[in-house]
Amino acid sequence: MTLTIITINRNNAAGLEKTLKSVASQTCKEFEHVIVDGASTDASVDVIRKYAEGLGDRVKWVSEPDKGIYNAMNKGIGMASGDYIQILNSADCLVSDDVTELMLRDLEKDGRPSILYGNLVKAMPDGSRKRDKGLAGKETGFFDFFFGTMNHSSAYIQRSLFDKYGLYDESLKIASDWKWYMQAILYGGEKPVYTDLDVTLFDMTGISETNKELGRSERDKVLGETIPSPVLDELRKWSPSIRMMRRIDRYPWARKMVWFLERCLFKYEKHKK
Repeated sequence: MTLTIITINRNNAAGLEKTLKSVASQTCKEFEHVIVDGASTDASVDVIRKYAEGLGDRVKWVSEPDKGIYNAMNKGIGMASGDYIQILNSADCLVSDDVTELMLRDLEKDGRPSILYGNLVKAMPDGSRKRDKGLAGKETGFFDFFFGTMNHSSAYIQRSLFDKYGLYDESLKIASDWKWYMQAILYGGEKPVYTDLDVTLFDMTGISETNKELGRSERDKVLGETIPSPVLDELRKWSPSIRMMRRIDRYPWARKMVWFLERCLFKYEKHKK
């Protein structure tokens, strides 16, 4: 089995049904689906049972208490038998019926990289949609993770990486996938490969979007544990300027203007001395 799609859920029967329908409609059937339900008290288990009927070994599911989102994800990884993992949580959907087929095609075409990722389409609360290409294939550096992250649900992650770098940190509620990417990509040297496909429709009303303050505090905690405090203080001090320059650097004409202004200031300061 090449791919395992993992869906976690708790008391979101309507969102879960949307997710399961998008998976069931895939033209490609060469994957298994692991569903981890956190002992829901709504109709979620009925939805899972109805979905799993007749699918045999292609669906594995459990409904039992867990210790949070990342504990449920880790449980799903432990149940998975695929070479690659995709996390598609309750209320998130695959964007088209053929997206799994296309992703598996590109997985083989690109020589089965350790991480293959595509685009995430954000389902906004007002009903609109926004495409997020994330890193879009550019070489990933420290500041990409200092300022942001790589999209999670639109990625195929090699199952063996969780043996190599460990599972998700269950002490975190929001930022554990970001921390895991830091470990695997920045410190481990994994090279993600990008394919320009819209992969997942991401529900923007989830906890990671509605509790930004908690996400920031968790990221600060992880950075404080991994980077010496004097270095981290300098990074925080200069990060607004770095972010501005990275934005300017996208436009050659703006970069030339800034370079010219810097040269003028340099000569002015030198003349003053």
